[in-house]
Amino acid sequence: MGHGVELLDTKPVGRRSDAVTQELVRMIQSGDLQEGDRLPAERELMQRYGVSRSAVREAILSLANRGLVTTRLGHRPIVSKPDYEIAIDKVGNLIGHLVVDRSGVWNLFESRIFLEAALARWAASHARRDDLEELRAALEANRQAIGNSSQFDETDAAFHAVLYRIPGNPIYPAVHKAYVEWLIQHWRSMKRGADIDQMNYAGHEAIFDAITARDPDGAEEALRRHLVAAWEFVRSTFSGKQVHGQ
Repeated sequence: MGHGVELLDTKPVGRRSDAVTQELVRMIQSGDLQEGDRLPAERELMQRYGVSRSAVREAILSLANRGLVTTRLGHRPIVSKPDYEIAIDKVGNLIGHLVVDRSGVWNLFESRIFLEAALARWAASHARRDDLEELRAALEANRQAIGNSSQFDETDAAFHAVLYRIPGNPIYPAVHKAYVEWLIQHWRSMKRGADIDQMNYAGHEAIFDAITARDPDGAEEALRRHLVAAWEFVRSTFSGKQVHGQ
């Protein structure tokens, strides 16, 4: 690695950390570093690449932000396999800064309606018997939670999560997890009683009935009606200033 040290040593600190990052990424992608392996110690990386401790730490932070390593204070970083959930979590860090007002949250919520409407249609046409049983169990758990706000929120999310799992595409459950995390603060700030839980449960029941009846149009309509009604409660968590959209 002698000439690598010489090349890195002539670069500014930022460029040095980039070069270390690129080399570690190459090693992970090639299999030289496997999932579960610990990265070499900071001092070893400093010596290997002829860079400062700060450059090594910048490189490790870059890897962590890409989901390629997991870090824990006092321990060497461990190589991890990135997945869709990690990738969407990174996007979520940015989304959180965008959805600070009602118009921002509406944009997010509307994208959820758009996606779930398609998922409801797909489920009505393609759900297998096991999928329908899972959806039925989630609906029953939601019914039993009526009147218990925190439990109802959990079972509400679990019911919708089934729709995201039915197509078998791992991207969709990761997106659902992100929606829940982005919107949960608004659910928790809503003042509601068992009557609102009952209304939301009825929306879930209508979606389930249309899916089990193999009615794609009805499933989409029930899904849209349910989420548009839910939005009326979400937007009540904001101040009364006028915004675009709903």
